[in-house]
Parts: sequence; structure tokens; C-alpha cells
Amino acid sequence: MLRSALFTTLLALSVSAGAQGFDYNYFQLGYSSIDVDEVNVDGDGMSLGGSFAINENYHVFAGYTSGDLDFNVDYTGWNAGIGYNSALSDKVDAYARLSYEYAELDVPGFGDFDDDGFGFSVGLRFAATPDVELGAAINYVDLSDSGDDTGFEARALYNFTDAFAMGLVGEWGDDISVYSLIGRFYFGK
Repeated sequence: MLRSALFTTLLALSVSAGAQGFDYNYFQLGYSSIDVDEVNVDGDGMSLGGSFAINENYHVFAGYTSGDLDFNVDYTGWNAGIGYNSALSDKVDAYARLSYEYAELDVPGFGDFDDDGFGFSVGLRFAATPDVELGAAINYVDLSDSGDDTGFEARALYNFTDAFAMGLVGEWGDDISVYSLIGRFYFGK
């Protein structure tokens, strides 16, 4: 219900006039706070990611995440894939992404556990003002041995210049919540 209301609101707001080209050429750094509800484990982590536009409607992307959780548990994950993006208006872009996903957990006394699979995301980017971008996405990940998870993502970015933005990202899955502060560096404009 909340997801469809958010998407409907973003689409309704897109009818106002204004020009905003969404850039899919960027490099991103992030610091995250991680909360795993099922086992009551918290921690923090760092992430690197980026996107490169192949043409007007297609982009490739990749990301790397490393986290330190309670009880000296370490998490490492990465993904890479291809995305399709299309302008719904001057202020709203819709996108879909398909990715390969890899995750590894290092638990002291128990060893390393790794898994891989695929991910699929559908989302919107909305230019609320010339300097503020809002976004929302539904993310699905299916790992071979660990099962699948569907999560919701919301983000807000403030563009300080054409080449640099900072913002907040929240991600909520079945058992994991992640809150991130990100810096995004655009290139190719």
C-alpha cells in the first residue's frame, strides 16, 4: 500500500513543468548503519558504487559493500548488472535493473559463508527541484542457498554542483534495515 502510494505521488508530481536530465554516469561512496532484526545484530559499513550510461536508455552498474557487525562478524557483498532507464516526463525517470549478486559472511569460530544469485530492481528518480532529487525503488534479491528477499528503498539527494551531490538512503528488507549517507560524483556532463 505504501509503495503504490509513493509511486502514485511521484508520478502525479511529475506533471509540473521543469527540465531535469537524469545522469547515469556517476561514482558513489557511502557510509551505512546496518540493523539485522532477526538475530539482533547491528554494525556499520562502507560502500562504493557507480553507473555508466551506454546510451540514452541503457546503463551498466556495479557496487561493493563491506560491513563490520556485532560479535566480529564481517560482511562483504558486490553486484554488477545492466539497467534500462526511460524518461516519463522532464522530472521523472523510471528504471529497471538486472544484476548478479554475491555475498560473503565471515563468522568467527564458524568460518566463511558465501552465496550468489541475481537481483532485480524497479524504481523512479524524481527532480523535486533543480537541486533536490528524490527516489524510490523496490529491490528483489534471490541468492542460491540463502533464499530471497524483497525490499523497499527511498533516497534524497542534494546537488551542490552539477558534478557533486550528497544524500540519505534508507533500505528496508524482511529482516535488515540499512541507513546510508552517500556522496555522488557525476562525470561526463
